[in-house]
Amino acid sequence: MELICIDLEASGLGAESYPIEVAWKNDLTGEQDSFLIDPDTAEGWQYWDEYAEEMHGIEREELNKKGLDIISACKRLNEKLKDKILISDACEFDLFWLTRLFEATGMKPNFEMAGLDRVLSKEQRIQFGFLAKAQARKHRALQDVEDIITCIKAVSCETGA
Repeated sequence: MELICIDLEASGLGAESYPIEVAWKNDLTGEQDSFLIDPDTAEGWQYWDEYAEEMHGIEREELNKKGLDIISACKRLNEKLKDKILISDACEFDLFWLTRLFEATGMKPNFEMAGLDRVLSKEQRIQFGFLAKAQARKHRALQDVEDIITCIKAVSCETGA
């Protein structure tokens, strides 16, 4: 089974927040990608939560220097993930931020987002929650993706799914 997980880091958790880092990994092929997004390339992306910065450790200046512009970010995602289903452990948040990214460019994603319920049963999602809480996540997108895949595989193997 092809399992592609995605994670985003954001400027905060508020309604004005936006994505600043995206990572995804295909567990079947090993293909992966991770990149920063320059918020200055999107109109109105000014909101910045210092607590969020403390969690992910990404400074706005780093985004300005190393981040992709929003059009390049959307094109890169669409090129690599066309017709794929991406699994997120926090689909509501990640979908919100991806929607903000694509709407800021006027582009549409050509891939689908889904939650853990797409790949795990209710019981497995409960086990996933326990395992995820036990992890010492660094809150960087690619590390989080790898941790999500580890947890999904662990609970899938335990129940024979």
